[in-house]
Formats: sequence, C-alpha cells, structure tokens
Amino acid sequence: MIDIIPNGTGLPGIEQLRVIVGAVMTIGLILAVLALIVAAIVWGFGANSSNPHLASRGKSGVLIACGAAIICGAAVTLTNFFWGVGQSV
Repeated sequence: MIDIIPNGTGLPGIEQLRVIVGAVMTIGLILAVLALIVAAIVWGFGANSSNPHLASRGKSGVLIACGAAIICGAAVTLTNFFWGVGQSV
C-alpha cells in the first residue's frame, strides 16, 4: 500500500509560492468586486433607459462576478474537499 501526502517542505520556494497564490487570490477577489460594481451600473443604466438588452447584460455580469468571487474565495476549501474525496477512493 502506498501512502503519499503533500509535503509542504519538500521543495525550496514553497513558502514563496504560497504567498504568490494568496496575492493572486486577493487580486481575483478585487477584480470580481470591480466587475460586480460595473455590471450593477450597466444593469441600472439599462433598466433606467428602457434598454432590455443592456439590462440583461448587466444582470448576467452581476451573476458572473458573484460566481467568480465565490470560486476565488472558496478555492482553498474546494481543493481540500476534493483532495479528501480523492484520498477516500
């Protein structure tokens, strides 16, 4: 039976890589919030100007930005969950 677990100290530079990944996650969350704000403004303009196409694009943008924020924020939890599922197979 082979028992392999992640080794957090096996390679040089692992700690720096964790810092970089954390910074990328932060940037992703900031961009998701920015996209949410822009999409909400587009949705508002579309609804205010009786332009259903623009309002629909704004609604889609809000949903996509919320999805991106959820995925960015939950990336570590999702990875750990699926790692555990994979280990139990």
